[in-house]
Amino acid sequence: MTPLTMQVRVHGRGGQGVVTAAELVALAATLDGKEAQAFPFFGVERSGAPVVSFARLSSAPIKTRQQIYQPDYLIIQDETLIGDRDILAGAHTQTKIIINTSLSNTEIFQQLKKSSPKIKIQQKNIICTPATAVAVKVIGKNIVNTVILAALAKNSPLFSLSSLREAVRAKLKSKGKDVISKNLEAITLIYES
Repeated sequence: MTPLTMQVRVHGRGGQGVVTAAELVALAATLDGKEAQAFPFFGVERSGAPVVSFARLSSAPIKTRQQIYQPDYLIIQDETLIGDRDILAGAHTQTKIIINTSLSNTEIFQQLKKSSPKIKIQQKNIICTPATAVAVKVIGKNIVNTVILAALAKNSPLFSLSSLREAVRAKLKSKGKDVISKNLEAITLIYES
């Protein structure tokens, strides 16, 4: 049987936990028994500058270490990145796009098509989630990395909600029980919405 490999690319801004998001994807997938790797792409980023990180998941050992050029899942943590010419690079008709926004699926689809008219994406594969609103309300900060991953867990076979919860507990252990509890509450709100 040919191993199934899935590729995730995460876009956001410096300070939004983009690297941590990819690490959580890999950790949650590992907890579900998959092989996984996560890695960032850095330039001379500063707080607020665009940042990209990657996660690759497979049913077999992963040998490649290259960046992800054709994502199966594209996570956009900050809707202000729409219009960035690289945001949809390599996206295809099967790419699922999970975006942090209060806008509708139709509005986001129109914006994405306008910014990248040659990219062949499908509106049905765009998942809009109000991660910022939930993060600010529950966590008290606009850090959406854990929150948006609940939408990924719900809309993909990459990892389970229970593995995401366990990964968040492990990754945020040094932040204390209150931070962990708030992140888990926010994850639940998004997953159940």
